Amino acid sequence: MTSHDTTFETDIQTEGAGRWSELLRPRYLASTITLCLGVALFAFNEFFVSTALPTAIEELGGAALLSWAITFYLVFAIIGGMTAANLKQRFGARLTLLAAAAVFVAGTMLAVTATGMSQVLAGRLLQGAGEGVVAALCYALIPELFPSRLVPKVFGAEAIVWASAAFAGPLVAGGLTEHLSWRAAFFISVPAAALFCLLVLFIVPRAEAASSVARPIPFLRLAAAGCGIMMISLSGAVASIGLQVMLLTAAAVVLVVSVRLDRRSTAPVLPAAAFTFDRSLGTGLSLVLVMPLFQSVGAVFIVYSLQHLWGLGPTAAGGLAAVMAIFWSLVAIGVASVRSHGLRNRIMLAGPVLLVIGLAALVAALSTGMLWLVPLAQALIGSGFGASWGTLSQLMMDVSADGERDRTSAMLPTLQSTGYAIGAAVWGFVANASGFAEAAAPETIRQAMLVVFSISCALSLTTIYFGFRTGRLARAEGKF
Repeated sequence: MTSHDTTFETDIQTEGAGRWSELLRPRYLASTITLCLGVALFAFNEFFVSTALPTAIEELGGAALLSWAITFYLVFAIIGGMTAANLKQRFGARLTLLAAAAVFVAGTMLAVTATGMSQVLAGRLLQGAGEGVVAALCYALIPELFPSRLVPKVFGAEAIVWASAAFAGPLVAGGLTEHLSWRAAFFISVPAAALFCLLVLFIVPRAEAASSVARPIPFLRLAAAGCGIMMISLSGAVASIGLQVMLLTAAAVVLVVSVRLDRRSTAPVLPAAAFTFDRSLGTGLSLVLVMPLFQSVGAVFIVYSLQHLWGLGPTAAGGLAAVMAIFWSLVAIGVASVRSHGLRNRIMLAGPVLLVIGLAALVAALSTGMLWLVPLAQALIGSGFGASWGTLSQLMMDVSADGERDRTSAMLPTLQSTGYAIGAAVWGFVANASGFAEAAAPETIRQAMLVVFSISCALSLTTIYFGFRTGRLARAEGKF
């Protein structure tokens, strides 16, 4: 039995000792604040920028580049997340986090001082690259900074951060944009990043001398993966369905080849068992990817549907859309409070089931026109993620080999972002192929939305398969 296995079993036996109050004790307080602040940089920045960008475009021009501001950030956040484990191995977590935060700040300041949209795009690129590394390493540091019994509480604390960002982010950014400037909404991330750097200096130890066996950063494979994600994102911006099919097909080929090459490499980015079907790590990481992929249909189309099919205003539609984030956070906090490790694992298996039921409720809402089904569906979907996400993330860390734990942890937020990127492009393609258009009649929009949500719901049944297979394999491995 390895030391990792012994530590795992010891932590499980003492699981009941974990308390929320421990996160606020001197031993863990700085670590808790640091990791939550790293998540907050990502969460609040997303809401700040999405709220302020339309005003920036009014001032600077370049409305056609709006989608690129989002695409560049997302693509480079994914690439940054994929490099995080290699950078940590070569330079240590402390130096890597400080450098990534500096890149993020440089990108923010470039956007703040921009005189044209091209500078905003360059700033968003740097923001994404920096924040991708920060988010990935904040996940990777969780098992290093906290005992296993407190990991669920850390994920619960991060859920609170996401809930706060979902509510306060648009309000704060909207107020700053309206009363000061869109530049102020961008700039507010800078002092937060500065505080993050101070905390990193305080809690993250200096790296030991670089290992002589440190693996090189696989720039070619990372570039290929980035091109694949870029092609997926581009497919949602072209009008021709034929071109969309070509881009999505090419992206699929590039990503599959990249994964296969990574498995044969001596300097892999992915854990060895990633996306395999005979190890819990492989099916679990697949679940991390596909749950956001199927949920993204709501993220893309729910507000639009509420406004154009039910006639709701932006505030009401946004409020109903936020129900998902509310229930994600509430359920995640509740699950993190469960003291039994085995019970949390069983609750995790309910997450994909709730996701499928929630998507089915959205299909029923579109079919019948019953508005009350929408908040119910959003609550079910959010509860599904809240029930499974923290426990699934911890399970992936626990089933990883010692030498691959960093890569596994860093891939969790990266795969989540990748799932959303793929989903947004795929559902946009399905909607366009079904007749969805800005000037389409309400009934045409309804039919297109029915097609999109029905396909997403049907395919989301695969999440149940991945969830239960992950549990069965992890049980056979003695980790469930």
